[in-house]
Formats: sequence, C-alpha cells, structure tokens
Amino acid sequence: MVYSSISHSPSMGDIDIAMNLKVSNYEETVRQLDIYYGIVKRQLLRYQSPTTGLFPVLSNEEKIASVRESIYCAAAVWSLFQAYRRIDDDRGKSYELGQSAVKCMRGILECWVKQASRVEIFKKNQTSKYALHCKFHLVTGDAVFSDDEYSHLQIDVVSVYLIFLVQMITSGMQIIYTQDEVAFIQNLVYYVERAYRTPDFGMWERGSKYNNGTPEIHASSIGMAKSALEAINGCNLFGEKGASWSVIYVDIDAHNRNRSIFETLLPRESSSKGVDVSLLPTVSYPAFATHEEFLCSETKNNILRRLRGNNGFKRFGRDGYKCVLEDPVRRFYKIGETKEFENVECEWPLFFIFMIIDGVFKSLPDQVEEYRNLLTNTICKDLNGDPCIPMYFYVSEENIEYERQDPGSQPRCNSAEGSGGGEPLYLWNQAMFIIAQLLIAGLLHINELDPIRRYLPSYNRPRKVGRYSAFQGTATDLVVQIVLIAESMRLQAMMATYGIQTQTPHEVEPVQIWSSNQLVQVYQRLGVNYKLKLSGRPMRPVGALGTSKVYRVCGMTVLCYPLIFEVSEFYLYRDMALLIDDIKTELQFVSRYWRLSGRPTVCLLIREEHMRDPQFKEMLDLMAMLKK
Repeated sequence: MVYSSISHSPSMGDIDIAMNLKVSNYEETVRQLDIYYGIVKRQLLRYQSPTTGLFPVLSNEEKIASVRESIYCAAAVWSLFQAYRRIDDDRGKSYELGQSAVKCMRGILECWVKQASRVEIFKKNQTSKYALHCKFHLVTGDAVFSDDEYSHLQIDVVSVYLIFLVQMITSGMQIIYTQDEVAFIQNLVYYVERAYRTPDFGMWERGSKYNNGTPEIHASSIGMAKSALEAINGCNLFGEKGASWSVIYVDIDAHNRNRSIFETLLPRESSSKGVDVSLLPTVSYPAFATHEEFLCSETKNNILRRLRGNNGFKRFGRDGYKCVLEDPVRRFYKIGETKEFENVECEWPLFFIFMIIDGVFKSLPDQVEEYRNLLTNTICKDLNGDPCIPMYFYVSEENIEYERQDPGSQPRCNSAEGSGGGEPLYLWNQAMFIIAQLLIAGLLHINELDPIRRYLPSYNRPRKVGRYSAFQGTATDLVVQIVLIAESMRLQAMMATYGIQTQTPHEVEPVQIWSSNQLVQVYQRLGVNYKLKLSGRPMRPVGALGTSKVYRVCGMTVLCYPLIFEVSEFYLYRDMALLIDDIKTELQFVSRYWRLSGRPTVCLLIREEHMRDPQFKEMLDLMAMLKK
C-alpha cells in the first residue's frame, strides 16, 4: 500500500514540467493578447475621437461619428479589457482599454444628454421628429444632420447602448457618475419601452424596404428593446456601491407587450421585409431576445436560406444599398425601383462574424469552422499586415444581367472600404472580428463577454444580490397568490357568513393597499430631473403584471389592486358580470405572462356597492372557487 501511494505521487520532475507548461501557456496567452492589443490600437483606438470618445463608420471619416459603430467598437475594446484581466501584470494595457471603452460610452451619453428635450417630448409623442440622433460631430459631439436630412429614429441603437451599458457595469466598470445621468438613463428606458408600437427606420436607417422615407414596425428593434428592458431592469447603475435611487426600474407590462409583439412577428422582420439579417444580432449575440428554440431556429434558418451568399449575407431582399445600379446622389428610391436590385444585392461579410460568435455561444463547433473558412476567403491585409474585412461585396456592372438570370453564378468584387492597403477600414467589421477572434482563441470566455448571461434562458441566469427584481422566464409550477381585501369591516363580516375570509386595509398594515392610480403617481417621480427638464414616467396606467408585484416605496410595503377595481363613473363599471369576467381574464393573463422571479400577488378589492348588486352571488361563487 505504501509503495502504491508513493508510485502515484508526482515526482519533482513532473512538478517542474507542469510548472513549465503553466508558465509557457501563460506566456503564450500574454503574447497573443499583446498581438490583439496592437491590432485594437491600430485599427480601432487610432480612430477614436480624443474629445468625444466616439468612432466613425469608416476610418477616413473626420467629421461624422456613428453611435451604432461606436457602441460595437467600445464593445470590442471592452472585450479585450476583459481578456486582459486574467493577466497578472499587463503593464497598464487593461486600464487603458477599459477607460477607452468608458470614454466612448460616456461620450455617447453626453451627446444624448444634450438632447434631453427630445427624450421628454418623445415619451409622449413617438415620432421621428423628436428622436435621439444617431450621428454626431466626431470632434464636438454636436448634431450634424437635421431630422429632414437623416432618419434618426432607430430604437435598436438606444437599446443596444443600454444592453452594453449593463454588461460593462456588471463587469465592474464605472460609467455612470451622477444622479442626473441615472435620471437620464431611466428616461431612455421610457424612450424604448414603446418600441412595439413605434415605427422606426431600423438597423439599416431606411425604414421600409422600398426606401421611400416611411418608417415601419421592425421585429429587430422590438427585440432589441425587449432585451434592453430585461437587461436593465433592477440594475444598479453605480454597481455594487449604489443605493436604491441609482436603480433602474422597468414597466413589466411594457416588456410583456414588446415580447408578445416580437415573438408574433418572428421570423418576419416587418410588413415590407419578409426576412432581414438584422434579426441575427437580435436573436443571437448581443441581444439574445428570445430563447424559444423554435422561433430562434426558424428565424435563423430563414435568414440562412434566403440571404446567405458566398461572400456574406444580403441585408434583405431587393436591398439596393451600395449596388452599382443605385443612384448614390438620390436619397429615396422611385416607385418600383427596388425590383432592379433583385438577386444583385450586396453581400456583407460582417454577418459571417455574427454567425461565428453565435456558434461559440451555442457550442456549435461545425458552424464556427464553416463560417471561419468563409470569412477567411474575404480577409485582406492593411499596410501594417493586420487582417481587415471588406465592408461588402458587389456584382460588377458587366455581370449584373448574368447574375439576375442565374443568382450566385457571378464572382463579386470587394468594396474599396476594408479591402486593405491604404483603403479605409469599416470599423464595425473590425470590432466584431476582434471579438470573434478572442472567443475562438480561448482568450475570452462567453461569460466574460456576456457577464449578465443574456445567452442563457432567464431561469438559468445567476441571481444578482443587488437586483431589485429580475426576470426568470416562465415558471412551470407558477402559483398566483390572491389577496381578498374587503372595503369595510361590515363587508368583511358579511363575507365571513358565506365562509369567505377577507381582510380589511387596516388589518394588513403595515402593508399598504394602493390603487393603481396611486402607483402611477409614484412612477411619475421616477427619472424626474429639473436640470435636464425631464418629467419622469408618463401618466400611463399600470397593467395587470405591474399591479401583481409587491413594492417598497419610501420604506413602506405596498400592494396594488388592478385597474379593473378603480372607481369610475362609466356605466360598465357597475356591471357585475363584466367585473367577474375581467377578474377571470386578469388571473389567467397574470398566470400566463408572469416572467419575474417570485410569485405574483393579485389583490381583489371587494366594495360595498358590489354587495348590493343583484349578481353578487356570482361574485361569491367566484370567491369560493378561488378558495379551492
């Protein structure tokens, strides 16, 4: 026995070998990270504005910064920052990367804060006239395009910003500094929460596929908004050092409406676009807007079947952007012009990268390998020898007719942008490429890229202690708790004679029983900021899900009764049969669509006027049924 134990114990030589392997692996990791650090410095940070922190679309642009590209560039820089945190001594690189990402996120915030008046109006009137801008001056941060010159209403941009803001704060970065900024972020939540009913111009900034200046409801925008609401709900913007007043609150009913409309629209993008590749980053990284397996696979397969090409993905069918047939001077198309672009749409290799990242998150090595090979065929080299990816691939003019007759038969030419040499870089491509490479090389774990675990179904995500409420998905054994409140002791005694136990508001103290209108007035104070002239949540009623939560308001525990019990002068308010039907519908709705952790608590308020109704017996029967 003694000899056996000695023979299995590691020798000094084995220990030395293990240590050497560990050191060599560590040194190899540092070497690889330093290579990517050089690429990030040369291809991204080199073009970050030293004043605003924003990034342009193309590296040769000196005036116009794009919010969307800036967010993804910041995400790439932050990803490398996350990877460097594994290293003991990075010689200041990690700090520099982290602060560069913070500067960009704060730069976007500062540009938007200057437009706080737009947010205030947009909350009440969701039109493009009052939308936050998506393009700013690269140096000054001022607006560069008027609402007539550019389609600024892109709800997905604000949503993506909120998602990455939460991701970065969760990773330990400090981005939000003051209570004014907390109030503004709360108002950004109000800005996106009505995405389900706000026609916008979508990811491609053109609205309808006919490019006639008409916005439309986009599934990608709604999905991004849904993800943003889930991500930021209950998030403390000051991180672990924050208090209750730095927490962001989300209307769960608004979230539910976005979820419902989004999942109804899928796999379609909008009324004019049957399929759009913008749904790829919506159902996969970075939004992970739905975890319904059927919807995800159907949407993804629809995109692959109809939009994938040899050099990238088409954005959507009959997309004329950057096609040789498109008039670059004219902003909008003529009626029927999109027919000209059928089968000759440009292909965008950017979405090969999204498919690689999707494969890493979903543990699909074959998919990763397939799209790596496809992407490799598109990669060029810049003057520094760094890899760069063309912005798009187009069909040359002489091959247009051949391609129309036999789609996929003609070779495509890569765009000048991103084609290497001294040509400008397309920064969104480069940012996503860096993220994908870090994941593939094992330098970055998916949990480091997605600290809030958006890629997991909500019920599998770790519970954060600092979260005031969190989404958990559909519970299989959900129990709806029902509280019966009698308006008076006399009514309580009468109900007791029928064997129905109720409580009066006085008996449940210190729990306060509020009407939903009182809750609306409290919510109206959320996000108020007099310096920015922001008024907080608009006076919208709180829905069935919102009144099924237990609230803490100024130290008080508050329970609300639903809107159906509000006193009204309208004659239907006195219809007992309708009220009974509404109660059943309310309970069914809550049990079906409750997505928060914990059990919903529905408060049923019985009034004396109900008792005097000839149909009160039906109400008693309902109460008796609920008791069972």
